[in-house]
Amino acid sequence: MTDKAFAQADPDWLALISAARDWLSGPLGQLLLDEERRMLDEELERYFGGYLVHYGPSAETPPQAQQVRRNVRLGAPLPGVEIVCDERAWPLSEHAADVVVLQHGLDFCLSPHGLLREAAASVRPGGHLLIVGINPWSAWGLRRVFAHDALRQARCISPSRVADWLNLLGFALEKRRFGCYRPPLASPAWQTRLAGWEQVAGRWQLAGGGFYLLVARKIMIGLRPVQQVRREPVGKLVPLPLAKVNRRPSEP
Repeated sequence: MTDKAFAQADPDWLALISAARDWLSGPLGQLLLDEERRMLDEELERYFGGYLVHYGPSAETPPQAQQVRRNVRLGAPLPGVEIVCDERAWPLSEHAADVVVLQHGLDFCLSPHGLLREAAASVRPGGHLLIVGINPWSAWGLRRVFAHDALRQARCISPSRVADWLNLLGFALEKRRFGCYRPPLASPAWQTRLAGWEQVAGRWQLAGGGFYLLVARKIMIGLRPVQQVRREPVGKLVPLPLAKVNRRPSEP
């Protein structure tokens, strides 16, 4: 089944996802994913329901919501993916998931609008869409300009722009968080020295983190108000004149 899916998939898309998976498996990608896992584990604790859907190029087992009955992973035909699909054609019915997580899905895709539309359509009204992306206004976004690896192919769409797209798709942004303030340095010694800065900057939630997390809720469609029947006026009430009463005594 996987070999058949490989044969039918877009080769450019497969090459992009494979390169992203290799980069995320390296030292820099692991640093980013470790910080993301801490934040996602914290966020996913408050969700419950029937299905959580995860989409992203990482080879690691994605963070899961313990109170959600079924955590499903979909994406390219690669090891660990349970449901194979194209980024612009998810095999899910509308409003099928309580929670959808896009972890670097928008960073490494051919059609960010198409992918976001599929993810948005899969969320039930009142459900949540969580998006993790590389922050272009950070040292990680700057490294992308000079990189010679898969990071150079990342789109690094700004969180404000993604928030605008979510608003057009009927989502209300509930939370915006940042993480991984350490610069993209492969040296373990430097990463150890900067661990304290990670805690301080994370506590302040400065906007220069290497990744961002957007939490958005799909707006529920309320009941249509009953239209009041307009009553047309039937006319004005005109007071009738009263008859005068003669109170003088009658003559004999």
